[in-house]
Order: sequence, then structure tokens, then C-alpha cells
Amino acid sequence: MSFSGIQGHLLQVTVVGCTNLKNTEWISRQDPYVCLEYGSTQHRTSTCTDGGKMPIFQEKFTFSLVEGLREINVVVWNSNTVTYDDFIGIGKVQLQRVLSYGYDDNPCPLQTKTGRYAGEARLIMRYEKAQNPVIPFAPSAPPYATSPYQFPPYSTLPQSYPTPSPYPAYPSYPSSMYPPLSTYPPPPLPSAYPPASPYYPPAGPVFYPPPPY
Repeated sequence: MSFSGIQGHLLQVTVVGCTNLKNTEWISRQDPYVCLEYGSTQHRTSTCTDGGKMPIFQEKFTFSLVEGLREINVVVWNSNTVTYDDFIGIGKVQLQRVLSYGYDDNPCPLQTKTGRYAGEARLIMRYEKAQNPVIPFAPSAPPYATSPYQFPPYSTLPQSYPTPSPYPAYPSYPSSMYPPLSTYPPPPLPSAYPPASPYYPPAGPVFYPPPPY
């Protein structure tokens, strides 16, 4: 596909991060950063300290497009304070998709100098003057379709129901299952005074003998 008339147009590139990077450190975690090269233009992200194999950058850069130049070089390094920085991997991002549709977020595979897999770099590219622009969704997230299930509204409100009793209901039995209660005579009422005891003689005058002289 031929792309003409792009000279001087702006291309936005966001370096999101990297995944599964080759580890160049033996003891501590590596500190990666990413370099972008397009023609004579170069951009560098900040160093992700202790980023290890999964650094995150979220940095945006702008390139002025060059007629006939259709790829961006992506180089990932590990920052060292004493020795030279360690080379992790390199990859190339083709621009055909972003120039056609205005958006591209496909990962960029990285490889070592010997051609071995060294991880992936995640870029998001946007081009406002694409030939067939599309509306992008969230990066690497599929569009969410509307649920096909539709619930009809209630035509009438439900009738009010009595509030159930909080106590359990017990079964009722007919009275014929039980024998009738017997009638007993009422007990006699107690008298006001108790009857005289038969074990004591009735009270009377007491006679004592005369004293001897």
C-alpha cells in the first residue's frame, strides 16, 4: 500500500511499557529504558528503576513523518551507574497500520543480537490524517457489546400482600379428639375455728390441798 503526502505530518507514539524482558542482572533488579529511532529523530524514556522484566513508562513522543520511511526502531537498555549500559533487545515497528487506520497498539517483539527472544515493547501510535480512520477502543481491550437481554417493564404494580407472621403456624385439631373434662365437687370451705382436741381435758377450776401446819 502506497502512502504519499505524509511528509511533515505528526505521529504520536506512547511508550506504555515492556513485558518479559531479558534479565541482564544477576543479583539486583534491572533498570530498563526505551529508545525510539525514526530517521534522524531519537527519543528516550526515563529509566524505570527496579522495573525488572515488566517496566512501565507511559511516556508520549511526537515524530515528524518522513516520506518513504515506514518503520521505527525500538531499542531497550538496562541502565548502569558504574559500567556501560546493558543491551537488552531491539525491534522494529511498521507504520502501515497506523497510517491506514490512524491507530495501532500491537506489541513489538524484541530480540537479542543473536536473534533470540528478548521480550516485547508495548507502544500506542496515533495518526490523525489516516486514510481510513477508525475509532479505537481501550488498548488491547475488545469492545463491549450491548447485552441482548431486554426485560419488559411491569404493566401494573403488584398487589400488596399481607405481612407474614414471624411465628410458626401450628396445626389445629378438632375437639372431639380429646375426652371431656370431668366435673368434681368443690372442696369444703374451712371453718373459722379448729375443733377441740380430744387429747386434752376440758378446762375447769383447779383445787390445791391446804398447807400443813
